[in-house]
Amino acid sequence: MDMLPIIKELSQKTPSKILLVVLDGVGGLPQTPGGPTELAAAHTPNLDALAQKSALGLLTPVYPGMAPGSGPGHLSLFGYDPFKYLVGRGALSAIGIGAEFKDGDVAVRGNFATLDAAGLVKDRRAGRPSDAENRRVVDRLKAAIQELEGVQVSFYTESEHRFVVILRGEGLSEQVSDTDPQKTGVPPLQAEPKTASDESQRTARVLNRLSERIREVLADEPQINGALFRGISERPRFPLLSEVYHLTPACIASYPMYKGLASLVGMEVLQVEGVEDAPEGKVKALQENWARYDFFYLHFKKTDSTGEDGNFEEKVHKIELFDQLLPELLALKPDVLAITGDHSTPSVLKAHSWHPVPLLLHGPYLRNDAARRFTEDEAAKGSLGHLRGVELMPLLLAHAGKLQKYGA
Repeated sequence: MDMLPIIKELSQKTPSKILLVVLDGVGGLPQTPGGPTELAAAHTPNLDALAQKSALGLLTPVYPGMAPGSGPGHLSLFGYDPFKYLVGRGALSAIGIGAEFKDGDVAVRGNFATLDAAGLVKDRRAGRPSDAENRRVVDRLKAAIQELEGVQVSFYTESEHRFVVILRGEGLSEQVSDTDPQKTGVPPLQAEPKTASDESQRTARVLNRLSERIREVLADEPQINGALFRGISERPRFPLLSEVYHLTPACIASYPMYKGLASLVGMEVLQVEGVEDAPEGKVKALQENWARYDFFYLHFKKTDSTGEDGNFEEKVHKIELFDQLLPELLALKPDVLAITGDHSTPSVLKAHSWHPVPLLLHGPYLRNDAARRFTEDEAAKGSLGHLRGVELMPLLLAHAGKLQKYGA
């Protein structure tokens, strides 16, 4: 059931401030049976102290058994039913980087990849190149590929191995499958039309030709010599947080996809100083803008990317780095603070998983809670129980005094 119309009727503007911290992919698994997860292995004295004064629980971002992408995982945290409010990864990235993306266009999220001599995927992320290297390769593609079968093709750098393609022309559709096989040792997939429409078939044909042309143009590159496409999507339209929740919301994130998500639901994306995903720059942006907004979405990416890389120790380290920043967040004295993830990314799986993530809620009117740390096992003991992602925003609003009584 879509709760947004009901929440819209009950929500009210108040001066209280909510801070939602999303540690991307923070949930994990033990490396060996009976061992600790990444959260349990981390030394987190500040999180531990906060947990002992907070309420904890487990949160299933989308649905039990489903490993969500970051799009539906985040939309759920923002209170949008991810089965109704659908958005492709390409649209999120395009909006996040500020690409020219109009109604009728199709946006495609690309991964630069390394293909071996047989055309099999050797590395889905081409060694995670620098942004500067990405821009160099994108410039080559811009010069070589501008139109295919009457469709205008525009390339944009996103970050590291990620790039965006905007297709513009008559008769395009988002109803096309991905070409990313999501594993190595196999060839890239062919884009397939999801419907029998002429638009779907044409878009699939253009994408397959684009894959061929990219391989031809980059044939002399030692590492970035192919591309994998994901999230083919048109531009969506969503209700805004300001309209539904009566919030003045802001986003602090580095990666374009998360900026795109925030923009779609009406958050103002704040400027972050420093290198990509620099936590100090994010804290500074939060401090400098604290008086201007009443809802902040603060995103940290590296707990996810280290999990995708299968690096248990480095994911532990990124969790510990966040713990060191936590006192600066608490010094702002948010009325309600929530810390959670948009999905789990266990290092042992090197991928998003279906496992619930821990949720910490700090604010007024909390019940006694048995959880003593911000870990999966401790969160299971907490007084919040087990929630779905879409249930988080009403809880935050209620604790912040922003929800009126429902019914007589």
